[in-house]
Parts: sequence; structure tokens; C-alpha cells
Amino acid sequence: MNLKDYVKTIPDFPKEGIMFKDITPLIANGAAFRYATKQLADYALERDADVIVGPDARGFIMGTPVATLLGLGFIPVRKPGKLPRETHTETYDLEYGENALSIHKDDIKTGQRVVIIDDLLATGGTIEATIKLVEKSGGNVVGIGFLIELASLKGRHRIRNYPIHSLLVY
Repeated sequence: MNLKDYVKTIPDFPKEGIMFKDITPLIANGAAFRYATKQLADYALERDADVIVGPDARGFIMGTPVATLLGLGFIPVRKPGKLPRETHTETYDLEYGENALSIHKDDIKTGQRVVIIDDLLATGGTIEATIKLVEKSGGNVVGIGFLIELASLKGRHRIRNYPIHSLLVY
């Protein structure tokens, strides 16, 4: 199955000069979504994951079915103020701005093997912040899986010390 057939490129969204990769058609198609989920789950299985972590918000969309398929837990990494218990927080730069992410301090157990799943690797800021949160919590990042990688933005270089698997590369 060619997953690129299910990803639409939207120019100048959310601001001029950005070529946004819209995964909505992919997740709206049951066969394509199942195929992508299975590919990412196979990767997490190869990495011997104990738990799946996904950043807000499309990491939730891609990560929760992977965790479910493997019978693993899913830990959300959220925007600040969205988690009710004590958290770790990291700020990071986006391709088009700045943001922050938080994780409950006690969601990851010391030594757990964590695979991070997200929809897109662009500049790597979101994933770098997620890695820092996992490691502050005592987890070991054993792999990072993406639906899409935008190679020209060189996000892979930023997280080069971790195993990376991308289903689609643009």
C-alpha cells in the first residue's frame, strides 16, 4: 500500500511558506490507517517496547492504536496545564513558533523501554522535548516512529542518537 496516496499537501498552512502534510485522509481510510498502525507497531515490537509515548495531539492519534495493538500502555505528553498531577515540562521550538510539553512525573517507571510515536518529524523540536521528558521520568527511549519525515528540515540530525523509523519521507 502506498501511504503517500493518502497524505495531502496543503500549501501555506498554518502560515505562508509551510507545506503542511495533512494526514486526515489517511486516518479516515480504515485500510490505510490499519496498515500504517501495523507498520509502527511492528517497529515498536522490534524495539521491545514496554510502553508507547505520544506527544499532543497527533501523536495521540498515531500512538494509541499502536499501544492497543501491542497490548501496551499509552502515555500522553500534553501541552502545559492539561495534566492534573505533578509534571515535568520542556519548552521547544517549532518550525513556525515555540511551545511546551508536559508529562506526569510518575507515568513512566524507572527503566521502562519507551517507543515514542508521532505523526511527523520536521525540525525535531517536539520529539527532542518528548525525549527529555521521558528521560527525566526515568524511561529509556529505545525507538522513535513517525508516519512522515520531512527530510529537508533535518529533524533526524537533532535526535540522531536514537533509533528512528519513518514510514514516509518527503
